[in-house]
Amino acid sequence: MAAALGALTLILNRRLALLRAAAAEPRTGDWGARLKRLLVIGFGQSRQPRYLVAGLVHVVLFAGFMLLSLRSMSLIAEPFWPGISNIGEPYTFIRHMAAALVLVGCAIAAWRRVVVRPARYHDRHATVSHTKEAVAILSLISFLMIADAAFDFGGSEGVRKVAFWAHNSALLFFLCLLPYGKHFHVITALPNVFFSSLKLSGVVKPPSYSESDFDALETVGVSKLEDFTWKQLLDVYSCVDCGRCSDHCPAYASKSPLSPRMLNIKTRDAAFEHYPIKGEITPPEKRADLVGEVITPDELWSCTTCGACQEACPVTIEYLDRIVDMRRFLVDDGNLPATLQKPMAALEKRGNPYGKMARKRGDTGVRVLKEGDACDTLFFTDSCAAFDPRVQETAIAFGEILAQAGVDAGTLGKDEVDSGHEARRFGEEGLFLTLREQNLEAMDKREFTQIVTTDPHALNALKNDYELEQPVLHHSQYLAKLLSEGKLPLQPLGDNRRYTFHDPCYLGRHNNEYAAPRDVLNAIPGIETVEMERSRNRSFCCGAGSLNLFHETECERRMGELRLDMVAESGADVVVTACPFCLSNLEDAAKTTGRENEIEIIDLAELVQRSLGKTKQPEKE
Repeated sequence: MAAALGALTLILNRRLALLRAAAAEPRTGDWGARLKRLLVIGFGQSRQPRYLVAGLVHVVLFAGFMLLSLRSMSLIAEPFWPGISNIGEPYTFIRHMAAALVLVGCAIAAWRRVVVRPARYHDRHATVSHTKEAVAILSLISFLMIADAAFDFGGSEGVRKVAFWAHNSALLFFLCLLPYGKHFHVITALPNVFFSSLKLSGVVKPPSYSESDFDALETVGVSKLEDFTWKQLLDVYSCVDCGRCSDHCPAYASKSPLSPRMLNIKTRDAAFEHYPIKGEITPPEKRADLVGEVITPDELWSCTTCGACQEACPVTIEYLDRIVDMRRFLVDDGNLPATLQKPMAALEKRGNPYGKMARKRGDTGVRVLKEGDACDTLFFTDSCAAFDPRVQETAIAFGEILAQAGVDAGTLGKDEVDSGHEARRFGEEGLFLTLREQNLEAMDKREFTQIVTTDPHALNALKNDYELEQPVLHHSQYLAKLLSEGKLPLQPLGDNRRYTFHDPCYLGRHNNEYAAPRDVLNAIPGIETVEMERSRNRSFCCGAGSLNLFHETECERRMGELRLDMVAESGADVVVTACPFCLSNLEDAAKTTGRENEIEIIDLAELVQRSLGKTKQPEKE
């Protein structure tokens, strides 16, 4: 036992060497919230049943492991305190039931791995299968259950002694084996959940926690293992290799180069290789480039930052910060896709990705605030609503609604520039800071009590990146507020069409707003609504996030087209969304799939405007 525990200590010390060499990241405070998260997601396994069979099997294995851990420790202590393993009849009965269920669970898990072979276990980008390792671990767990039973029911003292030594030897070997492969998560997953972020997932980490001055940083982003923070590496160590992240990833579904699962596996393999348990640490200059060779730029640029991978992960792995950090390095290294160079240059020169002069901003019908002016509600349009002709219709519709409701609203007009949301998530931190400073300077010269925007990306930037004193609302939230105050006399639409709501990623998953748009939709008298199978926190990204309106990633089929397939399956005739990116991308998908006359795409503000009798209602053909 001394030898095994000593070996385990040395092994863990070597495995944690990389975390000690990594960048700092504060993950302290809010201990009550962290403990609750650990109990619900960690010990409670709340995310596992989302995949019913596999989830329940894992819950059984985890619960059995926890119940039997007391027994395992008592068996190790038995030679020192004879009889300590006999804890009592109630526990013995529960333990035997748990052991039987664990054996059944191991058999089902092995059968699924070897025979059923779900696609999510076998990533198309993988070069190595972990099936043999998984079956070996399941076999070892089964052996522990059988040895434990033999100790209880062996009969003769000789059989009991053999079972005792077999169980304890296997258990100590099992503990020392875990850090060598993907099952290291058995040790790291619970700490990873405990230290997971308590912030909204729309919040992006700064380039550095140790240096707040961006201009003072010698290097930006992540180019090697040691550039990651210790928590980002703990994420990598904690990967369960279940494939849920990639199974929910719209980029992976579209057959792009990206697989969130492989980002974990390739980084973990590199960590194990260059920080081995036995042998010398490989100097960075003697390794393959982490970003560029191990993880390719095409993988990183394929991400829409929708957050579906994070929402699906049973151990709360945070992907987006790592992706943004690696993009920061690519941008700093001058490695930006050709299709993004023009909109990025336009953002820097004109303050919008369209490259248009400020005087060509569309008129929303809301008065423009001059310096020193005041209003109750500042309408922040952001670039899409200011310069895209189709999206301007949404802004105009919302402006008319504000006027009808008697809202004292105003805009920044020509002084407003892009919120910088996409620039930051594409790794252009310096450009984001410049855009933010321009907007903050313009806001400081006006007075207002709250901000409203029709763009969830702008909402996310203003709310989570700008550190404003005033509250920031999405227009779905503001419309719900106006309805609750009785300021919008909605009328029946007078059609027999079915409506479904497409949840924008930065409104739903990243800012946890699902109720407001549905409250507005359901407030229209007589409307018939249906939900898509992939909705709310499991919504499927349209594919337009992270400036993908301007950047065409390599894929077999566009994400927007896949989303319209889901719309058709739901039986809906109209897709209501609340994001200009989603509106544009889904309309394009309707055209490329020949569905423009079958499925209408409309913004929530336009639908409310229609219900107020401001526009004509199309009839179902």
